[in-house]
Amino acid sequence: MEGVAWFTHKYVMHGFLWSWHSDHHNHHKGFFEWNDLFAVVFATVAISLIVTGVEVEELRFLAWIGGGVTLYGVFYFLFHDVIVHRRVKTKIDTSGRYMQRIMRAHYVHHKIHTKEGAEAFGFLYAPKKYDKPMKQKQPVPDTK
Repeated sequence: MEGVAWFTHKYVMHGFLWSWHSDHHNHHKGFFEWNDLFAVVFATVAISLIVTGVEVEELRFLAWIGGGVTLYGVFYFLFHDVIVHRRVKTKIDTSGRYMQRIMRAHYVHHKIHTKEGAEAFGFLYAPKKYDKPMKQKQPVPDTK
């Protein structure tokens, strides 16, 4: 799902449906964003896959795909809306290396407020280049 999400974010959200996604990159009033319509679309797809998979025996595998889309959506909501953007107020420890890297990548992505020029389109994975460089230990001077 992360590959599908990356592709959708880069080529759909930052592509022909930028009109829905743009308010997410810019300040706006209110709790809801046009960008939230993507959740409605993905939920509709997931529900359709699950229902089809349950109702049509030959297509039973679609229920599992729909379940995967749903599970990814839950993790996305927790990470993106709750942890990173704090749309739901809660205390969650984000001091771990993975969380710091994925949050840093997302903040880099949001430095750009236009359709073009953004990077880091993933949601639950970020390359190691977004790790914060560790401070190198200073050599102990030889006092002899």
